[in-house]
Amino acid sequence: MATRPINTDAIEKATGKSWKAWLGYLEAIGAADLSHKEIARRISDSGEATGWWAQSITVAYEQHIGRRVPGQDHCGAFQVTVTKTIAGSMDEAMRKWRKLVGDRREFADLAIAEEPRISETAKWRNWRVALEDGSRIVVAANQKTPEKAGLAIAHEKLTSQQDVERWRAFWKDMLARL
Repeated sequence: MATRPINTDAIEKATGKSWKAWLGYLEAIGAADLSHKEIARRISDSGEATGWWAQSITVAYEQHIGRRVPGQDHCGAFQVTVTKTIAGSMDEAMRKWRKLVGDRREFADLAIAEEPRISETAKWRNWRVALEDGSRIVVAANQKTPEKAGLAIAHEKLTSQQDVERWRAFWKDMLARL
């Protein structure tokens, strides 16, 4: 499964502004010559989209002009995220994850570079670890409904789209074991 580009139909629905109109706005502000951060700030300052939507418009535009490909971040690295809904609380989901990984020292023959870090907020439970190749894994659990939790595995700082697909399969297999 290839990584898909940003869904411009969703942007249109959320903002009430057509993708063609967004392209016109972005061209008018000279977005092709601006950094990712500056484009997102200008969109946000316009008041027509803020936060996540400003970021999504910026990413879609960068894909549109060929500055990045789907799955690639603004620094040129790639990432992949896989998710699963699990019966129970976010704490139970994180316990299941931690039991599954146990005291592993590697994933797919890549050694863990540091001890996993665990953090909690009112809405999230997080497990983070760096791998020897410089990539990073972030596992996050949140409460979707009173009876269900979401568990997401994001693998960041990958070097290619091929890595994205290899790791997508690996992480889907891991989630299937929960």
